[in-house]
Parts: sequence; C-alpha cells; structure tokens
Amino acid sequence: MTGLILVVEDNEANQMLVRAVLELEGYRVVLAGSASEVLERLQESWPDLILMDVQLPGEDGLSLTRRLKADPATAAIPVVALTAHAMTGDRELAMNAGCAGYISKPIDTRTFGLQVTQFLVDTREDGRLVAM
Repeated sequence: MTGLILVVEDNEANQMLVRAVLELEGYRVVLAGSASEVLERLQESWPDLILMDVQLPGEDGLSLTRRLKADPATAAIPVVALTAHAMTGDRELAMNAGCAGYISKPIDTRTFGLQVTQFLVDTREDGRLVAM
C-alpha cells in the first residue's frame, strides 16, 4: 500500500515514531507541526488521510478539522484524530468535529499500521486510497 498520509503532530519525537512505523507499512508520509503548516502542505500535495493531533500550538486540531470539513476542496480528505486525550467524551468530540476515527497515544507500534490501514481502502480503479 502506498498511500500518502499527512501526519499533523507538533512533538518531534512523536513525528519520527509515527513516520517510521507508517513508512515500514509502505506509506509515504508528510509532516506538519501546526495548522498553518497543514495548509501549506495541502498546497503541495493531496493526502489520502490526515492523522491529526488534537493539541497543536495556535489553532487546535479539532478546530482545524472543522475548517477542513467545511471547505469543499478539503472536505473529502479523511481525518483521524491522533491524541493523548483519552478521557470519556474525547472520542465523541473528535467525531463531532468531523474525524473519521480516533487513535489514542501513545501508539502501539505493533498495531498502529493496521489501525491506520483500517481507515483506508484501495479503490483499485485509480490506485488512490479512500476512507472506508
């Protein structure tokens, strides 16, 4: 599988870990550390999936997700919350913001690739991945 995943994470150690695991699974990975970097990356390439940290400097990940979902140009890109917020109700907040799913941190490197893959399916027609 060779989908492009935009990882939105402000912690450099987490960026490196997530990138390493996803690249081992065969994904191409682009990194962004803030909402403004996400908007820049979207000008450069179109990801098949966005893994969105909820806590970001400046605009938080859920606010950014709402903006992306409100924009017809980016609304179809699936967003999965990737967050240390694992309290009761946090999953619902992410889903209500427009996220297609929720993965809690710290990630389990043994199962993370499979978790991410569950949000993607190969259309076989044009080779692009789309959310399930």
